[in-house]
Amino acid sequence: MPGFYDSGDFDLVGFAVGIVEKSRIIDGRRVQAGDVLLGLASDGLHSNGFSLARKIVFDVAGLALDDQMPGCGRTVADELLVPTRLYAPAVLKVLAHYTRKQVVHGMAHVTGGGLVGNVPRVLGPGLRAEIRRRAWTVPPVFVFLSQAGGVADEEMWRVFNMGVGFVLAVSPYYADHVARILQRAGERVLRLGRVTRGPGEVVLK
Repeated sequence: MPGFYDSGDFDLVGFAVGIVEKSRIIDGRRVQAGDVLLGLASDGLHSNGFSLARKIVFDVAGLALDDQMPGCGRTVADELLVPTRLYAPAVLKVLAHYTRKQVVHGMAHVTGGGLVGNVPRVLGPGLRAEIRRRAWTVPPVFVFLSQAGGVADEEMWRVFNMGVGFVLAVSPYYADHVARILQRAGERVLRLGRVTRGPGEVVLK
């Protein structure tokens, strides 16, 4: 993390490893043109883009931790320390409901690289993701960072999640039902767009 650790510092972290039956692996190979892209809303930065965020907040805007983050309704400290939302419980409920059907064709966790860097990982050759920007309202924290830092639109979408933390590519026939299961599990579901024919990229419309 540039600008955070000094020489000689180290970071101690933990991680978990899971297993899945080979027959139930979802790796994007079943994603096809016509699939609906459902997004799950994020709660904030989700631990990504903090080098740029810190520079804008503290160096450019000159804010302190106890100052109000403009447009966000809470302090800088509270906004930057919003925990990363965990989507596994809700997604597992969807997968458990469709144990005998291939309804979810691909999944992408939107981490560093944003939508444009993570969604293409589950797209096969000749497929692209068309995402409608108007499908959701970009949270105020990202609006502030863009305006205060003078960050180009393209860079914002490459660095931050912009309000979408997880994406599922699902069969169009089951899309509404999948969305209801996710909503009942407490998620804010966004109908982002569709998978279409084209190069393996995200097109923001």
